Amino acid sequence: MGVALPLWLSLLLARQRDSLPALERALLALAIGTGLWHTCNLFLTLYGLLGFEPRAWTPLLRVVDSIAVVSITLSYSFLLHVHLHLWAKSRRRPLTRFERARVFMSYIPAVFLVASLPRIWSGVYEPMLVKLSIFVLPFGLWAAYVLGLVAATDLLIAWRSEETGERRLMFTLAASFGAIGALLIAVHVVGVGRGTILEQYLFTFANLGSLLPTALIAYHVYRYRYLELLIKESLVVASFAAVVMVVYLYVIRTMEEWLTARFQLRAGVIESLLILAFVLLAAPLRRWLDRRFQKLFAREAALYREVVTRIGAHVGRFKRLPELLQMIEEEMTRELNLRRVKILPRETARESDNTGEVGFSNRTNGDGAFVNGTNDNAAFEPLLDEEWIARLLGEAAESGEGIVEQSPLLRERGYDLALALRRDERTVGLMLVDVARDALTPDVRSVLEVLAGQVAIAIEDCRLVEENVLLERRVARGERLAELGQMAATVAHEVKNPLSAIKSIAQVMREDEKLSAEYTRDLDLIVGETERLSRSVSQLLNFARDAPATAQSSRADDLLLTLAALFRADAQAQGIKLDCQTTTAAVLDGMQATAVRDALANLLHNALQVTPRGGRVSLAARDEPQGLRFVVEDEGVGVPLELQRRIWEPFFTTKQRGTGLGLAIVRKRMEEVGGQAQLVPPQSGKGARFELSLPCKPVANN
Repeated sequence: MGVALPLWLSLLLARQRDSLPALERALLALAIGTGLWHTCNLFLTLYGLLGFEPRAWTPLLRVVDSIAVVSITLSYSFLLHVHLHLWAKSRRRPLTRFERARVFMSYIPAVFLVASLPRIWSGVYEPMLVKLSIFVLPFGLWAAYVLGLVAATDLLIAWRSEETGERRLMFTLAASFGAIGALLIAVHVVGVGRGTILEQYLFTFANLGSLLPTALIAYHVYRYRYLELLIKESLVVASFAAVVMVVYLYVIRTMEEWLTARFQLRAGVIESLLILAFVLLAAPLRRWLDRRFQKLFAREAALYREVVTRIGAHVGRFKRLPELLQMIEEEMTRELNLRRVKILPRETARESDNTGEVGFSNRTNGDGAFVNGTNDNAAFEPLLDEEWIARLLGEAAESGEGIVEQSPLLRERGYDLALALRRDERTVGLMLVDVARDALTPDVRSVLEVLAGQVAIAIEDCRLVEENVLLERRVARGERLAELGQMAATVAHEVKNPLSAIKSIAQVMREDEKLSAEYTRDLDLIVGETERLSRSVSQLLNFARDAPATAQSSRADDLLLTLAALFRADAQAQGIKLDCQTTTAAVLDGMQATAVRDALANLLHNALQVTPRGGRVSLAARDEPQGLRFVVEDEGVGVPLELQRRIWEPFFTTKQRGTGLGLAIVRKRMEEVGGQAQLVPPQSGKGARFELSLPCKPVANN
């Protein structure tokens, strides 16, 4: 066991991944050093039991002693190294400069090898501890110091740990290291039991002391998948059975020798009787082992059930899909000890809410494209290209179970397993899993399959909640706008007529030469302010009421040219070039023409306000498969990223004297005719670019 356990752990670590982090590299070195120490002790023990001729085996014995001295010397340095990394990891930070210096200082005792190795190879061969007897006391003190220090470190880590399993392991390791340190001092420093029958037993226990913490770590690996390592159940059963068999046979041989010497019985009789008793006890022993292992493995199954239950219980608490998917990914990664989990929901063709307040994506994706489920930015980018996902879904469909494993498609993106998220006959998403080699046990696979079904249900349920919330907000906004419309109509009626009268009086006064000469500046200010207030009132009325229905249709290119002619005079007065390009001859019905005219007029008005003298404003229209697209682009300062979601809100403005209704009217008019308005990155890299999309139906031009 002393040889097999540490070497098996080192093999697990070496097979874990291509490149190991610093902590696992130090742990690998410690496991190899401990395994070599026990391997050398095993060889020396077998050599003594088999009674070989010393002269023929002397060179090999010197080699074994040298390996043993090197491995045990470096093992305590490795132990300090590992615990420095564990301490830094418990505090969620890298090693400090002082701790790095302590790592290097922990290897100073390796200087002992310079003096000890030549002694092993010089003179007549003697056992290692006899040849190096002068070093036993200082090395025993060094080993006791290291064990006491790491025991204290384990206690501190246990007190800081928030996980019950890790806390229990660290407390137990601290106790075991403290006990081993006390045993080393008692045997090699104090000399407890020296010259008595206890000496050999204490000496053996001191040499095998590292088995206890190694066994504890092995159990923690099995029970909690520590460091993503895996010990299979069959290996646990076989190892335990082998240990029981070896111990039993050793007891049989010991009892046979004692009874033969005590009662002068015939040699071999007692051993045969004890073996017969073992055969008779085999069935009860097997049942007892089955119960024990069923209890042990039942805890493992309970862990997986707990994961499924916990994730299912949290599903209803999230009303936004990105937050829900992020929680599921984090829970699965932590509880199942997976390296990485990514859930890609399939975006449906539902109507999106461009405010970005609710909903998964601020972009309607009618073709059912996959998007990043945990990204909540306004500008939404695909996580993985559609062709790659389509090919992966094709492989999942061919498998019949919706599972793809060890596929070249997965390996090229760093994943090991893909599960299609299915609800009834619909595929609502894809779950990608990056898992350590050998860690994908049948239990873990079963849990992932169950969770795939639950995640599919959670995605659809969350989308229903999102759509309900979105519908409620739209209804509430409609009611609020209806009330605003009634109030706006009343206010506009009371304000607009007096403004018209004030403007008319001011214009008449400007025609009087005497008054105009004395009050020109004041009269111009009155006329300008009344015009501004009149436009604000008109905007308020325009926003509060629906677009007027008209039976007159209009060609899109004629509408654009007319708008350009209306705004070109203002553009020239401000030193701005207004370009108009159209490649469409589509015909808009009366409501569409009115909505597009109002929306483009507001966008052009804003563009001329923000574009500096010498700049350019572009107005364009083009045909697209889904309809028409109108574009207004300016060379102003652009829209800051933090304001891009709010610019569509009614009454939100960054202008000192603005109403904040211009873009709200743009969106409202386009939604009334089934279109969309959105802000997109400008092609020139500066300014702002607004696009209006309209599903245009051809109308007969009479």
